[in-house]
Amino acid sequence: MMPAIDYQTAFQLAPVGLVLSRERMIEDCNDEVCRIFGTTRAVLIGQSFQTLYPSADEFERTGVRIVPIMNARGMYSDERIMKRATGELFWCHVTGRALDRRQALGAGIWTFEDLSQKRPVTAELTARERDIAAQLVEGKTSKEIGKLLAISPRTVDIYRARLMKKYGAHTSVDLVQRLVSR
Repeated sequence: MMPAIDYQTAFQLAPVGLVLSRERMIEDCNDEVCRIFGTTRAVLIGQSFQTLYPSADEFERTGVRIVPIMNARGMYSDERIMKRATGELFWCHVTGRALDRRQALGAGIWTFEDLSQKRPVTAELTARERDIAAQLVEGKTSKEIGKLLAISPRTVDIYRARLMKKYGAHTSVDLVQRLVSR
């Protein structure tokens, strides 16, 4: 006879990082989140998600971006660069669901999947370049990225050109392939 699996066991043994949050503060997390970010549960509980971001500015901009999408859909998902406790930057797939759609950043559950084996960070990027790269990987156009990040499509194109130079890409398609495969 198989032993019963309770929700706490499932939460702790899930193959993805799981965080229960309220107002962007970590209320609980599983062992996989600790492994991904290179820290302990005791260190993370009670902390702001900001500790997992490369900068306070990226934390703030991401929060602004999440709210309208979470309000409309009840969930949010993207791939972004996050920061381990050691300071190492890495690509991470993040998905979240609000328990109450009317409170997008209120109580929620978030998953984190480390993408560093498939997509290592290979160039020093600014915070804005990281934002643009994350959207390019999702196949968004300059106009869509500009609207999402509240910047002009021309500004997006300037950042795309900088990314192409940093990655030695000759076309936008080449850039996305390099962002995804490196």
